[in-house]
Amino acid sequence: MFYTVECSYNEPESEEEWNAFYSKQKLPALISVTGFATSQRFRATQSGCPVYLAIHTIHDADVLSSEDYRLKGGGNFSRWQACITDWHRNLYAGEGLAPAISSDEILLLSPKPIDFLDKERGYRGLEMHAVGLDKSPVYRVAYVLPVEIASLFTEVPSVCLYEPLTAQLQNAEEGKL
Repeated sequence: MFYTVECSYNEPESEEEWNAFYSKQKLPALISVTGFATSQRFRATQSGCPVYLAIHTIHDADVLSSEDYRLKGGGNFSRWQACITDWHRNLYAGEGLAPAISSDEILLLSPKPIDFLDKERGYRGLEMHAVGLDKSPVYRVAYVLPVEIASLFTEVPSVCLYEPLTAQLQNAEEGKL
């Protein structure tokens, strides 16, 4: 199961500090929660999408209502909460672990499969069906692409491109979901 958090941030003066908090404190705290297997943060490379995205692989929806999650900061952005806009959380059914995106790759999110990538280029999309929280969008396909191929999609409506802000963190105890 994939847990996604998308948002934008509206205070440029504190954005760097917020990113440091999220990447260096919040993400490591979340990956230590029982039931979290992977966590990674991203930034959109074009406008029209929420600026920030985090994708976590979790065991099941109950993880998000656990005491461990609450105690380790789940759902709370501390003093930066008032600066967070366009905030969406979703649970998606999906197989296996979320893919780890390296610095020379881009994560492409699409509302439908992209035949060109699947059939002509051999990139298999990861299908995600919303099963909880906001449930919007209801369906997504995620592709991991080399930066040069992803650049072909910068002007495609409804496609969002994300570069990694962090390496994927893994919980050694939960990494075999």
